[in-house]
Amino acid sequence: MLSRKGLIPDDYFLTRLAENVLQPKFKSAKSRTARFVAKNGTCNVAHTNIREQGRFLQDVFTTLVDLKWLHTLVIFTMSFLCSWLLFGMVWWLIAFAHGDLDPKGDDFVPCVTDIHSFSSAFLFSIEVQVTIGFGGRMVTEECLSAIVILIIQNIVGLLINAIMLGCIFMKTAQANRRAETLIFSKHAVITVRNNKLCFMFRLGDLRKSMIISAAIHMQVVRKTVTNEGEMVPLDQIDIQMDNPVGTNSIFLVSPLIINHVIDKNSPLYDLSAADLLHEDIEVVVVLEGVVETTGITTQARTSYLSEEILWGQRFVPTVSQEDGMYAVDYSKFGNTVKVPTPSCSARALDEAGGLERFKLQESSSRTGASVRRRVKFSTPKKPETVVSLTS
Repeated sequence: MLSRKGLIPDDYFLTRLAENVLQPKFKSAKSRTARFVAKNGTCNVAHTNIREQGRFLQDVFTTLVDLKWLHTLVIFTMSFLCSWLLFGMVWWLIAFAHGDLDPKGDDFVPCVTDIHSFSSAFLFSIEVQVTIGFGGRMVTEECLSAIVILIIQNIVGLLINAIMLGCIFMKTAQANRRAETLIFSKHAVITVRNNKLCFMFRLGDLRKSMIISAAIHMQVVRKTVTNEGEMVPLDQIDIQMDNPVGTNSIFLVSPLIINHVIDKNSPLYDLSAADLLHEDIEVVVVLEGVVETTGITTQARTSYLSEEILWGQRFVPTVSQEDGMYAVDYSKFGNTVKVPTPSCSARALDEAGGLERFKLQESSSRTGASVRRRVKFSTPKKPETVVSLTS
């Protein structure tokens, strides 16, 4: 991994660190529920009790591409070996039926020259399918069946080459490889931006080749109960995004802070700083775009649990201008600093009349409390009255 070699700091991570996990189980030591999407983008879902296994064979090409490399290479090798052995047996049967295996006079014309055993028939099968043609063995016009088998084997060989080479190409050019260099910040933050509470995270691309038409999609995954009492274990609620460049797609040349304004239409509208301590929510982030060099659509995913959302912090700048060009310091990619932020929810902030009204109410309450404390400590005690009784 790049992080182990010291090329990538530890305060952010790659979106893809592993592949081909059959039954992933990602569960943080501090989290109360299992993740729906892991930090590296792998979906933490195990499909069990699938009865219609034949559906996978209806799409053989996609099934081959989704297999592990070891299984793909085994199938690649066995497909050629089996076809060579099958047609080698056919060529041996043709020679045996025509009597080519028995030595005869010079005027005898065999179906295939120089076939004396199964080994020579197997070698001729390889020569036909891979079009080597050493010149010692060839098909004559004596047998029509040999000509038909020659045509069939060439067609089958072309089909095997097309399917297997296409499968190898698709596995080497898979779009998730491009997602290796698309990085997300390890933590998300909730803080005030432009007098509104906002949910933010940082996104970056380590390569110079761009992601064309890159778009961000976000969802909140939580357990909800409907009005009828139905429990939805994975309720996926869309989050509207506020793109930093003001268009439908982002221009990912330098690291960007993706911003979501928490308003009345946001599923985070009732979330406060105290709710993050006991609420089980997961914010799933999906980046989609087209790779500039290959034209293949790629997707990078990550998620943030409630304990990975920092309240009252914001990201430090990473871009500076040096020698007439902009420089990005990736060592500060995931660094945050604390900033004054109301601990109440966005709903409570709106009911209080906005951030400015909330600050006034909070400052007045603090002033009143300090005045009461000063009055309490500055009020002199009444002198005790001593009454003497005389007889």
